Amino acid sequence: MSPTDTPLTRERIVAAAEEVIRRFGPAKATVVDVARALGVSHAAVYRHVATKAELRDLVVERWAEAIMPPLRLIAAEPAPAPERLRRLFDALIAIKRRRASDDPELFAAYRILAAEAQSIVSVHVDETVALAAAIIREGIDDGTFRSVDPDSTARAVLVATFRFHHPAHAGEWRDPGLDALYDDVWGLIMDGLRAV
Repeated sequence: MSPTDTPLTRERIVAAAEEVIRRFGPAKATVVDVARALGVSHAAVYRHVATKAELRDLVVERWAEAIMPPLRLIAAEPAPAPERLRRLFDALIAIKRRRASDDPELFAAYRILAAEAQSIVSVHVDETVALAAAIIREGIDDGTFRSVDPDSTARAVLVATFRFHHPAHAGEWRDPGLDALYDDVWGLIMDGLRAV
């Protein structure tokens, strides 16, 4: 079965779009370019994806969604809240850094596309905050953390750690002192959260 005989699905279209973006940059992620890469007509692609903007949003959504499974697993573990919260952010940082080093072209393109897909990025951020908030809530319930608003505190922790995982700071991730700084920031976060 040749690639053109394989049924055209949104998944195939998004995978092809990702490859086009990786090779040629976000400017080439048009429906026509993706159709060409798939060996089909642009009309065939338009039956699954309405616009270039929707195509780009789907790429960002796929990229963001791929980050979440390990974070969900960590949040669901039975380990103590402080340990899980740290592991959640350690995993987020490790995933983003690995993507930046393993696939720099796609990572650079993602940064551009994500700036245009704020609603997709907001969903990713909101789920990350919700996972952290669930852990913080459990820490409050078991007396490990002091009484705080779990949702606003989780969002504050996310913002406090932006330098270590937000793609806008990717250029700083090779700084040899960054991990020590992260440990210092994390120490302050824990000092603020710990029950007295």
